[in-house]
Amino acid sequence: MQDYLSLKITTDDGLATVEITNGKVNAIDTQLSEDLLAAFAALDADETVAGVVLTGRPGCFCAGLDIKHMASFTDETLRRFWHANLGALRGMIRFSKPFVCAVTGFAPAGGTILALTADYRIMATGSKHTVGMNEFNMSLQIPRIYGGIYTAYLGEHRAWTAVQQATMYTAEEAIEVGLVDEVLPENEVLPRALKYCRKLMNVYAPVYATTKRYQRKSLLACVAGDISAEVDEISKNLDDPRFKMMLEMFVASLRK
Repeated sequence: MQDYLSLKITTDDGLATVEITNGKVNAIDTQLSEDLLAAFAALDADETVAGVVLTGRPGCFCAGLDIKHMASFTDETLRRFWHANLGALRGMIRFSKPFVCAVTGFAPAGGTILALTADYRIMATGSKHTVGMNEFNMSLQIPRIYGGIYTAYLGEHRAWTAVQQATMYTAEEAIEVGLVDEVLPENEVLPRALKYCRKLMNVYAPVYATTKRYQRKSLLACVAGDISAEVDEISKNLDDPRFKMMLEMFVASLRK
C-alpha cells in the first residue's frame, strides 16, 4: 500500500483502516484531499481489500476545511484544492466496497461531509463531539455537492433549516436525525466500526456493490455533475471582495 502524508493505512485480513493524521485537528487541506482521492481509488481497485474503515484520532475525527489554508489561495491553488476535495468526495461516495466511518470526535462542516460519504457511521459520545454544517456563522458558501450530500440524509426542509441556524448536533442528537447510525463511548467506536465492516464484508462482493449503487441514488446524483463547473462556481463565489475581507478577519482572530 502506498504511503500518504496525511493518512495512515493499515490492512488486516482484507480490512483496511484509513486513519486521518493531518495535523493537530485533521483539518481538510489540499494534501488531505489529494490523499483521500488517491487512497480510495487505490483501495477500490485493490482486490486484496474487501472493506474500509475511516477514522480520526481520539477526540477528533476531522475539524472541517482548513480556513487558514484557504486564505492563502491563489486562483490556481484554489482550483487545485477544490478539484481534489470534490473528487475525493465523489470517489468515496462511489466506493463500491463496505465503507464504515468511526467518528471518533468532533467533525463539523467538511468533517461531517466526509463522514456522510460512508455506508454506516458510528460516533463517539461527548459534549464537544458534534456534527453539522456551521458555515453560516462565517458567511461561508456551502458548495452544491456538500449541500446535496447533507440534504440526502436530513431531507430538504430540515437540512436548509439546520444550515440557516448553523445547527451542531451531539452524537445523541445526530442519531435521532439520521446523520449517524450508532453512538458509543469514544474507546468503543473504532472496534465496533471494524466489527461492523467485517459483517458487511461477508456479503458477496458483487451483490454488495450493486445493491449499494441502487440504495444510494440520491448521493450518487450529488456527485454526478462536472467537477470543473462546480469549481468555477466556487471560485466565483469566493472571489467576492466582502467574503475575502471576512475571511481575513476570521484568520486574524484565530492568530490572536
